[in-house]
Amino acid sequence: MSPFDLLLQQIINGLSLGSMYALLALGFTIVYGILELINFSHFNVFMIGSFVAMGVLSLFGLDGQSVLLHGAPLVGVLLVTLIVTMTACGFLGVIIERLALRPLRGVQGPMAMITTIGVSYVLSNTVMLTMGANTKNFPNPIPSLTFHFGTAQVTIFQVIIWVMSAVLMGGLYMFVQRSKLGKAMRATAQDPDAALMMGVNVNRVIMTAFFLGSALAGAAGFIFGLYYNFTNFGIGFTSGLRAFTAAVLGGIGNIPGAMIGGIIIGLIEAMAGQYVGAKWADVIIFSLLVLVLIARPAGLLGRLAPTKS
Repeated sequence: MSPFDLLLQQIINGLSLGSMYALLALGFTIVYGILELINFSHFNVFMIGSFVAMGVLSLFGLDGQSVLLHGAPLVGVLLVTLIVTMTACGFLGVIIERLALRPLRGVQGPMAMITTIGVSYVLSNTVMLTMGANTKNFPNPIPSLTFHFGTAQVTIFQVIIWVMSAVLMGGLYMFVQRSKLGKAMRATAQDPDAALMMGVNVNRVIMTAFFLGSALAGAAGFIFGLYYNFTNFGIGFTSGLRAFTAAVLGGIGNIPGAMIGGIIIGLIEAMAGQYVGAKWADVIIFSLLVLVLIARPAGLLGRLAPTKS
C-alpha cells in the first residue's frame, strides 16, 4: 500500500470503530444529561447486548462464520436481531433504573454512582456464571464483499455498520429534537423541578432515557460481535471506558458531542494501531482527553453549567 492508501484504510477502519463507540457513548450522555449521573452499569449492558445478539443469531441456525446469507434473508436476520437486542437491553436499563437507582434519586452524594458500579459487577458475574468465562465465537452471516479505492478497501460489513449507526444516531437526534417526549427530556435536563411544575412526567422521562441509552448500548454490543467475531463477559470494561472517554471528550450531556467524540476515539485507535502500536492507543486517547479538558473543561461541544444560587 502507498502511504495515502494506508492512511485511507485506517480512516475507514476508524470510522467503523468510532460508530460503535459513538452509540455506546450516547447512552452515557443521555443519562448524564438528565440525572447528572455516570451510569457505570452501562458497560455491561453493552456486554449483555452482544450475548443477546449472539443468542438471536443462533436461533436462526447461524454458527460461527460458516453460514453466510445474502439479500433479503440477510437484511431480515440483521434487522430482527438488532430490534430484539435493542429491546431486551432497553428493558434491562429500565429495570436497573426502577429497582436500583430510583430509590436513591433524592440521596445526596455519590451513592447512586456507586450503586451503578455494584450493578455492573452483578451483571458481569451473572453472565460469567451462566455463560462461562470462555470466549464465544460470534456468528457473522455477512458475506465477504469488498469495494476497492486504490489498494484500500471497504467491506460490505463496514458499510452496514455505518448505515446502522447513522440511522440510529440520526433517529435519536430527531427524536430528542422533534418529538414531544424528546422536548420533555430536554426540559427535564435543563431544570427537573420546573419541568415537573409544567406537567412533565419526570419518572417517565428518566425511564425513557435509560431505555434509549441501554438500547443503543445493545446495538453497539451487536456491532462489536460482528466486528470482532467474538464475545465474552469481560468486553464491557475496555470498550465502555473508551466510549465514556468519548462522551467526556465531546461534552458529556451533549448528543452531537458524544457522536463526534466516538468517531475521534475510533480514528485514534485505528491510527495508533497502524503507526505506533496498539499498546499506545490508550496513552494517546487519554492524553488527548486531558489536553482537551485543560483547554475546554466541558469538552469539545459541552457547556459549563451556571452556578445555582
